[in-house]
Amino acid sequence: YTLMPTRAQLLAFDRYLKQTQADWTSFEPAFFLEMTARLTMDSRSVNGIVSALRVFFRFLVRRDYLEENPVRDIPTLKENTIVPFIFSPEQVDQFLDVICTKIRKTKGRFAKDFALYLALLLMARCGMRISEPLRLLLNHYRSDDATISIERTKFKKDRLIPVPKAVSTEIENYLSVRQALRPDDDNPYLLAGSGKNPLNDQQVRYVFHNALKDMGLNQPRRVIGNVNFSQPTPHSLRHSFAVNTLLEIKER
Repeated sequence: YTLMPTRAQLLAFDRYLKQTQADWTSFEPAFFLEMTARLTMDSRSVNGIVSALRVFFRFLVRRDYLEENPVRDIPTLKENTIVPFIFSPEQVDQFLDVICTKIRKTKGRFAKDFALYLALLLMARCGMRISEPLRLLLNHYRSDDATISIERTKFKKDRLIPVPKAVSTEIENYLSVRQALRPDDDNPYLLAGSGKNPLNDQQVRYVFHNALKDMGLNQPRRVIGNVNFSQPTPHSLRHSFAVNTLLEIKER
């Protein structure tokens, strides 16, 4: 059994078990029906927990901890329509310009700020998830054909993606700067953090949200009727890449 990508849902269930002081005898369908009504979160999150538990308890049945899956027939809640935030092509350009202008030019900060900019550039121009540029090793980037190899993605698959020429140029510039400023650097990651570590997820999110503030786009999630209008998050860059690419193809 693998905890990913359902770890967050299972932790939420674990917290609920502690709150209700439940034990093995509690695992009846009625317990889970009551849980879906008591959890103080939106319907989509509750349904995610139920879906994760359905698979988890199926595993427990296979291992003979239980005779039947108590979550098998638990119905899902009616969900609100989710409208993800989409950056327009012009907003993506402005967003990247804002981050680029904030790269500090001091010797101690330049390479790291450049790496943070590149992480968000790869997300915006190549549709990567936030974890993917942070896990890239130096040998995952091939300069001869301008491609990046991504191993074991969210669904444990590998993929090879082409890198736009402008992005490839930025990567080459970064690698030249890194070599000049850190000639003895033995960090194995493409986007180097401190020591031999990659960049930190929270560092990228901090830069992302600061840029949104400068653009006036740091808006909260809005609920209008049965529609949830999502707030912009780093994953919005991936959504925007997909939507804007399809629109560009349609126009051509």
